Amino acid sequence: MAKTAESPRERYRTQVRTEIKERAWEQIATAGASALSLNAIAKQMGMSGPALYRYFAGRDELITELVRDAYRSLADAFLAAAADGADLHGLAHALRRWALADPQRYMLIYGTPIPGYHAPDDITAISGEIMAVLLDACEAPSAGTATTGFDDHLDEHRRWDGGKPVSPQTLRLALSCWTRLHGVLSLELAGHFTGMGFDPALLFAAELDALLGR
Repeated sequence: MAKTAESPRERYRTQVRTEIKERAWEQIATAGASALSLNAIAKQMGMSGPALYRYFAGRDELITELVRDAYRSLADAFLAAAADGADLHGLAHALRRWALADPQRYMLIYGTPIPGYHAPDDITAISGEIMAVLLDACEAPSAGTATTGFDDHLDEHRRWDGGKPVSPQTLRLALSCWTRLHGVLSLELAGHFTGMGFDPALLFAAELDALLGR
């Protein structure tokens, strides 16, 4: 079925919502997500506060749109990398490229939680797509790991996307990859390596090699 064309009113609404989100990202880059103000955005755009609330009902709805866009962007990057044949090593570097391309987007979803904000359930579904790609990569023979005591605490049937079961070893490798690589990325993007005299890219690569037993 052909997609119904948007009316001029709908196109205008989409354009205004897009500009509001762009202004929101500018605010986040300057003062952080917790300081996001719809009234300040309205003033920048030459609108009244009530007029802007016709496009977003409140701060949380705007944050949800930004968070949803960020997760969708990362999920698409992972899916594209996997479609191109990327293994776990390739996915890890796809994650770093995505994070460095827009640090504020990365920090919004993986940085300090915003006080009082709770993401809706559909956000979890998108993050599940990301983890599903990671789990598939961790099931590859070259990504295997030895059994540890921690594996006894993992449910061998656990799967973020509800698909086929995975072994505790696969799940542990995915969790280890996710936590260790995000740890390096979060510290790098927050500037904690500044002045330490080493290249964060090399640290990221070394952590990845250690995970993969290289």
